[in-house]
Amino acid sequence: MVRILGISGSLRQASFNTALLRAAQELMPEGTELVSGSIAEIPLYNGDDETASGIPSPVQELKEQIAGAAGLLLFTPEYNNSMPGVFKNAIDWASRPASDIGRVFGGKPVAVLGASPGGFGTILSQNAWLSVLRTLGTRPWFEGRVMVSRAGSVFDDQGRLTDEQTRLRLAVFLAGFADFAGAQRG
Repeated sequence: MVRILGISGSLRQASFNTALLRAAQELMPEGTELVSGSIAEIPLYNGDDETASGIPSPVQELKEQIAGAAGLLLFTPEYNNSMPGVFKNAIDWASRPASDIGRVFGGKPVAVLGASPGGFGTILSQNAWLSVLRTLGTRPWFEGRVMVSRAGSVFDDQGRLTDEQTRLRLAVFLAGFADFAGAQRG
């Protein structure tokens, strides 16, 4: 079984990106599993806190989930034409101490996807992640893109993905990424 970790970069209860992650869990190809990680309990990064108290347990848990996964999917909102600060903060914490970057992120297959109520479907947020992923030494997958625009029209009031075209695009994306992540495990 190929285990992939998905992280939603939103803390909102009715987040479109968390809903997209749940839809992805249902659409994973046979032989793969998408496990959901959480950034909800991760504090704001402060180097003084790290020095005084070490790595907080929610951060350590996320780091171990990332390190143990065959691949990583970042479900990113777009705030002010970039990635959400809370999401970047979680990844910054997961890169601490710097000596752990290789173990946690090094060579990790990763892809970024997202949903937005606006018309551009997180394209700028996805692009903003590229320099971060390069710095962490990941292996980004560039063979597909999922940018769900006008997300309020493709999810129902319970957060279920109801648009069949979007479901198909997501399923194709997930199958391609699963192949990439599985092949990288080799």
